[in-house]
Amino acid sequence: MKAPDYVAEVSSVPIGDILRRYPLAVDYLANIRLVGVDETKTLPEILEDVDEDMLEEFGLDREEVIFHFSAFLEAFTRMEESIETISSITILGGRDKTGRPEMLELTVTPGEVVSIVGPTGSGKSRLLEDIECLAQRDTPTARQILINGSVPDLDKRFSTGGKLVAQLSQNMNFVMDLTVQEFLEMHAKSRMIPDSAAVVEKCFAVANSLAGEKFTLDTKVTQLSGGQSRSLMIADTALLSSSPIILIDELENAGIDRREAIEILVGNEKIVLMSTHDPLLALRADKRIVIKNGGVAKVIETTAEEEQTLHKIEAIDSALLNIRNQLRRGEIVTEESIPEFQER
Repeated sequence: MKAPDYVAEVSSVPIGDILRRYPLAVDYLANIRLVGVDETKTLPEILEDVDEDMLEEFGLDREEVIFHFSAFLEAFTRMEESIETISSITILGGRDKTGRPEMLELTVTPGEVVSIVGPTGSGKSRLLEDIECLAQRDTPTARQILINGSVPDLDKRFSTGGKLVAQLSQNMNFVMDLTVQEFLEMHAKSRMIPDSAAVVEKCFAVANSLAGEKFTLDTKVTQLSGGQSRSLMIADTALLSSSPIILIDELENAGIDRREAIEILVGNEKIVLMSTHDPLLALRADKRIVIKNGGVAKVIETTAEEEQTLHKIEAIDSALLNIRNQLRRGEIVTEESIPEFQER
């Protein structure tokens, strides 16, 4: 059991410098009641003034504290270094429900959005599942997913920490009795994010900008509505998650600002793939995958003409949003509420 480099650092470097380099170390020290320590001292110097009886409560002596603290820093550093820089994800075709081969080799890079469209039951969610598990010809579709042009190793496929892929499903259910602030702080600390307080504040602001009904930092996550939950998780994924690939299943059902949600994810250099029935979302993507009978029928790049059509669809969507808001406020809807649809 050795962690020589970290033991040497912990033994010789002032604890204040270590805490700035490893923010999560604050929690480790707090767990053994070392709070408010003199940050100019090294850990061995701090332990000289600690009552041995207090350390015995945790089954440790001074030497063991130094070793365990060093091992803790080493473990989290390795986790942080295991996060791979993703330059591309490639989907290689498999077969549809009849066994017909998919003629597909699609590469997506950070900042790109790909929509997945097709009838209900056509296989949109199956494609997302293949990407989520980094399939290697071992799923019913026989598709293969490459990362940076290569086959990902088993650690990347099945690791529970530092996952390459984050998936936002249609139903978001929280089981932890935490406030929004506690939830975000827990994520920020577990991911060793510097200046976590500022990031938590930004994440909360982004979540509230997406949600229709605003919530507070003191709101319990179990009390959030479906739209508020999805807003929180999109902000968390964009700003706190290390996963470079984001999969979204039917964002239009989330009750949030869809346009802003996509802009936030893309602005943080995520690769975004989303299944959708919403023409606004489908045409806002750089490309769209058309699914039929469980297979990829074609891949279409959004054209300049479609981008022009998108402006008209956004006007229609804005008019419908105004009507929804009028109904929510208890107002009467009149013809003037929908000027885009008046006869000319």
